[in-house]
Amino acid sequence: MDDIADATESQAAPARRLLTLWDLVFFGIILVQPVAPLSLFGIAQQLSDGHTATIILVAMFAMCITAVSYGRMAALYPSAGSAYTYVGKGLNPQLGFLTGWAMFLDYLLQPLVSTVWISTAIHDAYVPQIPFAVWAAIVSAAIVLLNLGGVRSSARTNKGLLFVMLAVAGCFIVLAARFLYVTAGWHGVWSSKPFYDPATFNLQRIVQATSFAVVTYVGFDGVTTLTEDVVNPRRNVLLASVLVCLFTGLFGCLLVYLGQLVWPDWHTFGSLETAFMEVCGRVGGPALFNAMGLVLTLAYFGSGLAGELGAAKLLLGMGRDNALPRGFFGHLRPGTSTPTYNIIAIGLLGFVGAEVLHSTGNALEHANEMINFGAFLAFMGVNLATFWQFAVVRRRIRRPSVLADMVCPLGGFAFCSIIWWNLNPLAKTAGAIWFAIGLLYMAATTRGFRSTPGL
Repeated sequence: MDDIADATESQAAPARRLLTLWDLVFFGIILVQPVAPLSLFGIAQQLSDGHTATIILVAMFAMCITAVSYGRMAALYPSAGSAYTYVGKGLNPQLGFLTGWAMFLDYLLQPLVSTVWISTAIHDAYVPQIPFAVWAAIVSAAIVLLNLGGVRSSARTNKGLLFVMLAVAGCFIVLAARFLYVTAGWHGVWSSKPFYDPATFNLQRIVQATSFAVVTYVGFDGVTTLTEDVVNPRRNVLLASVLVCLFTGLFGCLLVYLGQLVWPDWHTFGSLETAFMEVCGRVGGPALFNAMGLVLTLAYFGSGLAGELGAAKLLLGMGRDNALPRGFFGHLRPGTSTPTYNIIAIGLLGFVGAEVLHSTGNALEHANEMINFGAFLAFMGVNLATFWQFAVVRRRIRRPSVLADMVCPLGGFAFCSIIWWNLNPLAKTAGAIWFAIGLLYMAATTRGFRSTPGL
């Protein structure tokens, strides 16, 4: 079995493996964004009645289960394609194609949303004289050029972005702890109320708010799209997937915990969207307020950078399997693992999509919601494929573990199904249209489903 996996890994890797475990972790953290909970803080406080720290931890536990499923499937199929490959080879080729199609919408929206947010912020707050379209073109081009530099270039950029984000977040932690200690002593720093306040705790509200908080972790699966570039992928992809979820949850929980203590009355925020900025202003004044604004801009840029590379690698996997035209989508720059055509195509789509979103006003909010449509379909598929492969297909080779092979993947599938079912109706409608287009394409290229879509 190991010999077969090693042979598969060797055939799948066209270039020298360059990324270490920590390169992969950095990539995943940037894609998810280490400050992701901060932009959701005000809304999460309202939805959970002041229990944001609790819902962040509950969502982390559930997503770690799905991360283990991704890592285990990456060990079986160490090649580009992520959920597309795992579901297609581990469950069913047709379902694999549809999963890849849905995931492409998810990955495409990440750099698109980043382009819109950054361009809007620069245009509206700093340089309104230059049209939005120019800023969108500059941001899109910057993301494309950095990704064309290859995965090693992207890894170095990601480390720089991560350092800046953590430095500002670290300043907030120190200043918030100092603020709480000065105003209320140690009792102000340590409190159980952010996790459980008997006066406002409502289990139904917590469950509903957790469905919102899980958005924090969407994107962790992007680390599996770089499997072919990773040293020892059968070990490192699983570890990186879980570590990204753990870091995002624990670090994000610490930040929102302090935010809840600094500003306990969530009803008094001036704006739910910029609530955490107001918290930063209270403990660090205008300097920290503006610094955190810069961090969020960098976070969006890093997310767009990683999301575009993840989408390009996903299309590479589908192209090499002839599920999409191989000559274009399966192309690699000679001597590298960089899917040049895919990166450029996604950059162009991101620029055009940014223009469309900008012209429709509040569509940015809806784009964020639509990201979950493809993401949770993929999560469901990977969990189900993990159960099928380890609990059913391989039971002749070894006795399956009830907890690891059955309970965990099926539990992850159930949780993700609940999240997906409760998505915003508009997100489900737009996602269903995208899904239908993929279904029609697959029908046309497989002679009415009489043949398999590549793989």
